[in-house]
Amino acid sequence: MQYTLSQIENVAQELIRDVFPLSAPVILFQGEMGAGKTTLIRAICQELGVKDPITSPTFSLVNEYRDALGRKLFHFDLYRIEEEQEALDFGIEEYWEEAHWCFVEWAERIPSLLPEHYTVISLSTLDDTTRELSIIQHIE
Repeated sequence: MQYTLSQIENVAQELIRDVFPLSAPVILFQGEMGAGKTTLIRAICQELGVKDPITSPTFSLVNEYRDALGRKLFHFDLYRIEEEQEALDFGIEEYWEEAHWCFVEWAERIPSLLPEHYTVISLSTLDDTTRELSIIQHIE
C-alpha cells in the first residue's frame, strides 16, 4: 500500500481495523532512518485514543501509553541497543508476555529475543512524501 503523510490517519485506521485484530500484539516497524516508523506509530496511537504526547523513546528505549479504554501500549525504539543483553537487562521479554500492544522500532537489533508470534510492518521511502507499506505475519 502506498500513502502520503496527508493519508496517514486513514492508514492508521485501516491497520487498526483490518490488521490488528488478526495480529499478535507485538508489531515490528521496519524501515530505514526517516521512513516514517515513529510517525506511523504516533498516528496509530492517536487513533487508539492516546492522549499523552507520543514521542520516539530513543533515549528511554520504551514509552508506555494508555489508549482510550485504559489499556497499556508500549512503544520501543531499539536503535541505541548494541547488544541483545541490553534489552534483556530492561526486561524486554516480560513486555512480550504481558500481551499488551508492543510497537517496536529497530527490532533487527534483537533477532534472537523476538517473541514466537509477531507482525512486521515494513516501510520504505518512495520519494519525499510517499511511503510504501507492506505487512508480514510471522508465526512459527
